[in-house]
Amino acid sequence: MKAIILEKQQPLEKHPLKIVEVPIPEPGQDDIRIKVNICGACRTDLHIIEGELPAHKLPLILGHQIVGTVDKIGSKVTQWDIGECVGVPWLFKTCGKCKFCKSGRENLCDNAMFTGYDANGGFAEFMVISGDFAYKLPDNYSDLEAAPLLCGGVIGYQAFQATGLKNHGKLGLFGFGSSAHIIIQVAIHLGLEVYVVSRTQKELDLARQLGATWVGKIDDHMEAPLDAGIVFAPSGELLVRSLEKIEKGGRIVSAGIYTTPLPGFDYSLIWPEKCLCSIANTSRDNVRSFLKVAGEFKIRTQVNKYPLSDINQALLNIKNSKVSGSTILVI
Repeated sequence: MKAIILEKQQPLEKHPLKIVEVPIPEPGQDDIRIKVNICGACRTDLHIIEGELPAHKLPLILGHQIVGTVDKIGSKVTQWDIGECVGVPWLFKTCGKCKFCKSGRENLCDNAMFTGYDANGGFAEFMVISGDFAYKLPDNYSDLEAAPLLCGGVIGYQAFQATGLKNHGKLGLFGFGSSAHIIIQVAIHLGLEVYVVSRTQKELDLARQLGATWVGKIDDHMEAPLDAGIVFAPSGELLVRSLEKIEKGGRIVSAGIYTTPLPGFDYSLIWPEKCLCSIANTSRDNVRSFLKVAGEFKIRTQVNKYPLSDINQALLNIKNSKVSGSTILVI
């Protein structure tokens, strides 16, 4: 099969990803094999490729926003049939035995494996995963529309839940890429007002089109203090600056797997009772909850399509903020 392989972590400008022929993987007794139709790409892939996240497996097939069809099933798989549409996100496997798994926090599993990081992912024609870690997708989405839900949507929804907001309040989104352009629609669907901060005008224009109450840059005057905010941009400085924008008792949630160092800041930015926290990975319950919400209405996903052969350029466009919305590889 054709696959995109990373053999050495290095800057994207050196075009580190190569198309090669590799054997088609065989599923184990608990696994399903997926014929990949679509796979999204995002900044997490950038962090792995360029070494901002340490390598866990090399050579590696990246990709963790996978939509395809069940091609082959293991002998003990009962929940899937050949030909069913299936989705695979970041969480590849958990141990089920550590204190985090036993307490319902499998996203913090001590021995977790992640798709396209610890195990080969979806930048290939086929991939294999346990049937327990794959998901049925809402019927109201095409493959192209569904792929961004499996990364930006899933992690954005987990970050949204961590804010503590339910169906009212003022939510700030700092950075407006793939995840934010999905979660703004969920937040508005649930009844919140959304305020968007971004460096680029095209992202602010998209936020306005999707129903943002206010859009602007971090130094612009915001009309009202926020009840909570989610920071999607990998910027420690922005995390600190976002604390200036929230009301007392508010919460800022960092949704990234990586960020630049946080500068020092005055205690008044977290007093009284302001909170700065992060979310990590995801859990199967969170994925199922988000896909249920996504099935209640139609999330509009703005996608930028590329053939598999253009993977280096696709990721460079993300790195250099030349695209809005989600980047999708057509396998």
